[in-house]
Amino acid sequence: MIDAVVFDCDGVLVDSEPIADAIWSEVLAERGYEATEADGDACRGLTEPATYDYFSERADLLPYDEHMAALDALRVPRFERDLKAFPDTEETVSGLAAQGIPLAVASSSRRQALEGKLEIVGLRRYFDAVVGGDEVESGKPAPDVFLEAARRLGVPPSACLAIEDSDNGAAAATAAGMRTIMVRRDGSISPIYASVSEVTADLILAWMWRF
Repeated sequence: MIDAVVFDCDGVLVDSEPIADAIWSEVLAERGYEATEADGDACRGLTEPATYDYFSERADLLPYDEHMAALDALRVPRFERDLKAFPDTEETVSGLAAQGIPLAVASSSRRQALEGKLEIVGLRRYFDAVVGGDEVESGKPAPDVFLEAARRLGVPPSACLAIEDSDNGAAAATAAGMRTIMVRRDGSISPIYASVSEVTADLILAWMWRF
């Protein structure tokens, strides 16, 4: 039986990925590298250090701390101005919270940035636990962040349903022993995981009882 739900953040709860991709592209362009859609797909769901390592093999980047400072100088004000939750998100998490379902977020984002995004869109209050990629030893597709989310909820990973949008994230949740649903907001269907184009509380509750 499934007792808790663990959400990824970017691409599942908040529509942050187009903003983040644009900012990474701007900073990379300053270093003479033109990021492609394939680059974005390769890095989806990875931690920021892993993303930095990926691009450092392709471009002459500033040292990590300087690179991240340049990103944050653009990202923080742009998120504060433009970041939105997906239209289905608040009704879903508020509906699950009203049912007393333990909820967590397990993200590759740094904890501070993750908390900021959830606060900006007004979702932080619904979650019992929030885990960032900088709080665990290994990022997605390793299971660490999902295992830590389950630990903080006090629920076995096998009793958690994970909601993910990236292959790296879904692999991490599955490796943690969680049942996994992929949100494919472009309407595509995962060949591996159960997939939907949007989330609702009723749908998630149905999946919880189905397993």
